[in-house]
Formats: sequence, C-alpha cells, structure tokens
Amino acid sequence: MENILIAGATGHTGKRVIEILNNSESFNPLALIRKEEQRQQFEDMEVEAIIGDLEGDVSHTMKGIDKVIFAAGSGSSTGKDKTDAVDREGAKKLIDAAKKAKVKKFVMLSSMGADDPSKNEDLKHYLEAKKEADEYLMESGLNYTIVRPGALTDDLGLAKVKVAKGSLNERGEISRDDVAFILVMSLADPLVKNVTFEAIEGEESIKSALIEISGLG
Repeated sequence: MENILIAGATGHTGKRVIEILNNSESFNPLALIRKEEQRQQFEDMEVEAIIGDLEGDVSHTMKGIDKVIFAAGSGSSTGKDKTDAVDREGAKKLIDAAKKAKVKKFVMLSSMGADDPSKNEDLKHYLEAKKEADEYLMESGLNYTIVRPGALTDDLGLAKVKVAKGSLNERGEISRDDVAFILVMSLADPLVKNVTFEAIEGEESIKSALIEISGLG
C-alpha cells in the first residue's frame, strides 16, 4: 500500500478524501494536523496523524510518504495574510519537502479561475495565491496533478463531471464528494500525470473523464 499524506485533512474536502482512502486497498492515508487535539478524530477512524503546521516547519512530515494530496486552505473567513501563509507559502513548503523526499506524485486542490485571477475581482487575491502555488508545483520537477474545481457544494456526489485541460471556459458547481473522489483517482498512475484541469458537474463518469484527459482513452 502507498502512504498518502493529506494536507487539509480536517477540512470538509480533506475529511472526504480520508474516508475514501481509508476504504481503499491501495492507499494508506495519513492526516496532516496542526494541533494535538485534532488527533483523536483520526484515531477513531484508525488513521495515523502527523503534526505539522503549514505556517511552520513541515520538513519532517514526509518520512515514509509515497504521494501527497494538498487540500488545505485558509478558508473564506480569513484575511489576505492567512491566504498567503497557507494557500501560497504553505503549499510551497510542502512541495519543497515532497521534492526533497522524492515523493512519487503531488496532487494539488486548486480553484477554477486560478489560470487568470484578473477575471474575478472578488477572489483575485485568493486566486493569485493559488496560481502561484500551482506554478511552483509545475516547475518543481515532481509528478503532479492540479485539480481546479468550480464552486464547491455539500450536495451528494453524483460521480458525473465535465472536465477540460486548462480551462473549461464556463462556470459551474461541483460537490465536495466528487472533488474528493477526483483527488483520490488522480493518485493512480499513470492517470492525469503532469496535467492541470478544471472540473464541474457534468454527464461523464469521473473515471472515464480522467482517462480521456490523460490521453489514455
């Protein structure tokens, strides 16, 4: 089994990722947590937790890790400083640590619109942080997948999506359930290797959509 480190494990999408991985026969999830008091919720699921703050030192978090899912975010209620510290600099720190540890793949949860933040004035700073982190990953030399979903909902996942490399050129929503499933599917080799894509609700199954944009169909 491959050991998968999940940054943002306590978040809405991260928790869903952990649940999927925990029921997998191929992957062993490890939750990256900031505080000791967050450990119990993962121990209850029989999931190992590693303490590491994205605003501090994360160099120790990669021991024995095969792949990484970065689903961390500062949240919509925090200011620009927190966005810079977590979404941009925190991501860069984890990418550096992953590169040093020679992890096999780094899957990044980004955001639709990160390709051109100037188009969305309300989210411009957030999208600029995401764009910079994405580009840092692309240039890192790591095998990567960058997932840029539309607006996230808490609706039940339908496992049906519309995806496109680069930009879809349309806006839409997608459930956190489906985003979590996409992130987990992206761990598989050789799916979406060194691919950046946008995703919203659609008509195609997640599996076939990822195979198609991987050029494997």
